[in-house]
Amino acid sequence: MTRRPVRIGNFSGYLGDRRSALADVLAGDPVDVLVGDYLAEFTLAMLASRHRADPSKGYVEYFLDQLGPQLGAVAERGCRVVANAGGFHPAGLAEAVRALAVARGVRLRVAHVEGDDVLPELDRLRADGHALAHLDTGAPLSDWGVRPIAANAYLGGWGIAAALRAGADVVVCGRVTDASLTAGPAAWWHGWDPADWDRLAAAVVAGHVVECGPHATGGDFSGFTAVPGAVEPGFPIAEIAADGTAVITKHAGHGGMVTADTVTAQLVYEIQGPRYLNPDVTAHLDSVRLRTTGPDRVELSGVTGSPPPPTTKVAAFAPIGHQVVHTLYATGLAVEEKVALVRAQVAALLGERPDVEVDVTALGVPAVDPRTQWEATAQIRVMAAGPDPEPLDDLVQGLGGLFLSSIPGFYTDTAARQASAARPRIDYWPALLAVEAVPHRVVLDGGERLDVPPPAATAEQAQPVHPEPGPPSPGPTRRLPLGALAHARSGDKGGNSNVGLWVPDPRAWPWLRDLLSTAGLRRLMPEAAHVEVVRHEFPELRAVHFVLRGLLGTGGSSNLRVDPIGKAVGEFLRARHVDVPVDLAAALPR
Repeated sequence: MTRRPVRIGNFSGYLGDRRSALADVLAGDPVDVLVGDYLAEFTLAMLASRHRADPSKGYVEYFLDQLGPQLGAVAERGCRVVANAGGFHPAGLAEAVRALAVARGVRLRVAHVEGDDVLPELDRLRADGHALAHLDTGAPLSDWGVRPIAANAYLGGWGIAAALRAGADVVVCGRVTDASLTAGPAAWWHGWDPADWDRLAAAVVAGHVVECGPHATGGDFSGFTAVPGAVEPGFPIAEIAADGTAVITKHAGHGGMVTADTVTAQLVYEIQGPRYLNPDVTAHLDSVRLRTTGPDRVELSGVTGSPPPPTTKVAAFAPIGHQVVHTLYATGLAVEEKVALVRAQVAALLGERPDVEVDVTALGVPAVDPRTQWEATAQIRVMAAGPDPEPLDDLVQGLGGLFLSSIPGFYTDTAARQASAARPRIDYWPALLAVEAVPHRVVLDGGERLDVPPPAATAEQAQPVHPEPGPPSPGPTRRLPLGALAHARSGDKGGNSNVGLWVPDPRAWPWLRDLLSTAGLRRLMPEAAHVEVVRHEFPELRAVHFVLRGLLGTGGSSNLRVDPIGKAVGEFLRARHVDVPVDLAAALPR
C-alpha cells in the first residue's frame, strides 16, 4: 500500500542557527521527522580542534541545549529526530541524549551512525593504494606535507533509514551528507530500494532545498525586501511522496515565504554543476521543474537519478600555522593614500618574512560630501598568516604602537574585541575515497550493530559541458544593475566559490544566458580573472551557474579573504551595472 507523503521539517542549517528553532517547529505544523544540519566544512575545522583537545567532546553540545527541553514534546508527538550533530564523537552525543531522556523521565530510543571517521585508518588506506586524491587537483594526500588531525568521509542516508527501521526515535550522525538527513528518512518511510535512483534523487534534491533551514523560506534571499516576516523567517518542510515528487512548504503563521525563487536560490547553492553527487545516488539537477501549487507551496518534479560515483568525499583538516586579524579605520580624504601608508607600515613591522602572508584591505568607499562621520569612513582590515605565531604577535603589538605615528584620524573600535595573539590556522583537503573502503554502521541503543553495505552499482559521473553563448543581441539598451532583473546566491565548496544567477521573468532568460558567458563573468568580476571558471546552464530554472575554482584559496578556514566562504559573491555581481535591452528595462517595476 502506498503511504502518504512523509513530512520532514528542518530545524537547523548550521551550528549556531536559531536556538529556539526546535521549539518553534514543534509548536508549528505536524511533521513526521525533524532534521538538523550542523556540520558545515568551516564547522568541522572548529570541532576538529576541540575534539583533539578533549576526545570526549567534538560533538555539537548546542544540539543538547535545543533538544533537552523538547524531549517530552518529541515523545508525545511521536516524531523522529535526525541530526548530524555527532561531529567527531556521535557515540558520545548519543549517550548524552540518552542521559537527558532518563533525567527528564522520557522514554526514547537513540541510535547513532558511525564509520565516517577514517583518520585512524589513513596510513592503512594509503598503504592499500588509496591516494585520497584532492577533489579538484587530483594530487595525492601525501603531497599535502602536513599531518591531518581529522578526516571524515561523507556517508549516505541508508544508515539513517536502517536506524529508523529498527525503531530509533533519535538518530545521531557524524558526517553524513546534508541531503542524506532527508533522503534517509524518505527511503525508510516509503520502503524504497537502494536502486530506486529517480526516487532517491528526488529526495536528495528536496533534502538539498531544506538542509539550510530558512534559506528556503526567504533567508539570505536577494529579493528579501518582498519577504513577509523577514525579521524571523520560518523553517521549511519537505513533503515527499512515494514516487519522489516533493512539495516544499513551511509552517503556517511563521515568517518568510516559499516561492519558486526562494527554492531556486537553494537549488543553485553550493553545488558543483548539474550533477549533484551523493553517496547513494547522482541527482540530475538540470531536469528539476518547479510549479507553484498554492501559497507557500512549490512542487519539485521531473528529477532523474543515476548510480552514485564510485568514490565519496573525505573532509580532511590539518594545522598549517597561525593567523591574526586586526582592524582600524580611515576617515575623510585621501583614503587610498592612508591605506597605502598602513600597508607600508605593516610591511615594516614584519620585516623580511617571506613565510608570512599579509592582506591589507580597505572595506567601503567614503561618500562624497558625507553627512556623518561614518559616511566618511572606511575600515582597514589587516590579516596575516604564517607558520609561527611570534611574528604575528609582534605585528599586533606593533599596530598598537601606531596611534601617534600613522594616518591622521587613526583609531580602532575599542568596544570590539581585537586579537591580542595569533590563533591556529586550519587547512582543508577535500579527498576522494572509494566507497567500499568506508565503513558505514548503525549502533542501536542496546549496542547492536548493523552494517550498511556500499551501493551495489556505481558509475563515473562527469559534469556536462555547455557551449558558450554568442554575443548579446544588438539593440537599444539601458545601463542598470544586474540585480534589477536577476537574483543570485553564492557559497563555498572547499577552495571553490559557486554562484548561481537566475531571472524570474522568462523573457529575460535569453538575455541573461548571453550576458553571462565565462568571459562576461570575468568582466563583471575582475577578482576571478586568474581562476578557473566552470560554467553551466539550467534552462528549467532560467539560471546560469559558475564554479570559481580556487577563489577561496584552499578553503574557508585558511584563506585571507574578508568574505572567506564566498557568501556575498552573488550580491557583488548583482550590484554590477550591465546593458539591459530597453524592452526588458521598461517591464521593470518603478
